[in-house]
Amino acid sequence: MSYLFTSESVSEGHPDKVSDQISDALLDEFLAFDPDSKVAIETLVTTGQVVLAGEVKSKTYVDVQETARKVINQIGYTKAAYRFDGDSCGVLTAIHEQSPDINRGVDKTDKMDQGAGDQGMMFGYASKETDDYMPLALELSHRILKELAAVRRNGKDMTYLRPDSKSQVTIEYNDDNSPKRVDTIVVSTQHDEFDDDEPMLAKIKEDVINILMPRVIAQLPERVKALFGDDIIYHVNPTGKFVIGGPHGDTGLTGRKIIVDTYGGKGAHGGGAFSGKDPSKVDRSAAYASRHIAKNLVAAGVADEILVQLAYAIGVAHPVGIFVNTYGTANVKLDDGTIAQKVKEIFDLRPAAIEERLKLRNPIYQETAAYGHMGRTPEVKVKTFESPYLGKIEKEVELFTWEKLDYIDQIKASFGI
Repeated sequence: MSYLFTSESVSEGHPDKVSDQISDALLDEFLAFDPDSKVAIETLVTTGQVVLAGEVKSKTYVDVQETARKVINQIGYTKAAYRFDGDSCGVLTAIHEQSPDINRGVDKTDKMDQGAGDQGMMFGYASKETDDYMPLALELSHRILKELAAVRRNGKDMTYLRPDSKSQVTIEYNDDNSPKRVDTIVVSTQHDEFDDDEPMLAKIKEDVINILMPRVIAQLPERVKALFGDDIIYHVNPTGKFVIGGPHGDTGLTGRKIIVDTYGGKGAHGGGAFSGKDPSKVDRSAAYASRHIAKNLVAAGVADEILVQLAYAIGVAHPVGIFVNTYGTANVKLDDGTIAQKVKEIFDLRPAAIEERLKLRNPIYQETAAYGHMGRTPEVKVKTFESPYLGKIEKEVELFTWEKLDYIDQIKASFGI
């Protein structure tokens, strides 16, 4: 019997994502001038207020207030009517030095002996469901909001849009777990005040269906376009009105959108958030490494769907456990335990090795903080940073390295594919 599966996404203007982007922008500033910085910064945003807290060990100085304001303005919170804007909001800072008890387990004389910054388990997932090896419902949810943001910034259509928005996509699957059709699409978008609520709701729904969705669908491969029929159920701003939004409508916190950030509920999640954490925190680096492993295994043909778990003890370099689940889709005559053993042989999973392999000690993180950390396109980009004490620097960095398919040949050789 067919079944339904749903994933959601939230926009860059969602309060939790505002917090994530500020935390990661601050991390980038520290890493740009001191790549060895140890950073764990949490952000809270609410009506007219930003609160920054956490621990930092770094040789550089960052103007955290200026960085936070810049991010808020870039997102689009630039008007007093939003009750939260980059130029007028208060910014309270409560950032202190990293605990030496934690640091002693991380910093070692031999860098490769660097211990994990915390205990915990991290998961990576990949499947052949989409061209970028991501779950379809989540990919579509992200695409809807990225295009909605592009429409908002363009300023020609849907001129009433404000930064906060959410999407949700429900896919009907066949018995063989292949996508059959798009069943339901939910879009809730913040908007300017209208004179009359009923015409307002009708106008926004009409624009979502006739302006937004055709632009989204046009970007999709033909096999995905074929899933969009005339019987899709649309729920657009189902409460009827969404003028009060952003941090004024709902307090935002770093790390509250961990499922949006990863696989939309497919696979599994260890519970650790990413944003604001430097890569010595395996919550982040090992989650990226496990995605890198899972994606390359699927792309190499080891299985059609794979979940990889890595687990660490604080202060210990090697993972305490490596787990692989192929969900019965393996294309090699090996059990999952043997596949996990081969993963251990192919990939060096010590935290320092992960940092080096994926180039994680670079200022690459603000770009990850909205529309998902996984399933993104690797790219090389020149970023500019300016310090009141250290001047301006330009850095060429490689984004989303964990999405590269650079281990396929090595995996095929190991598995005899």
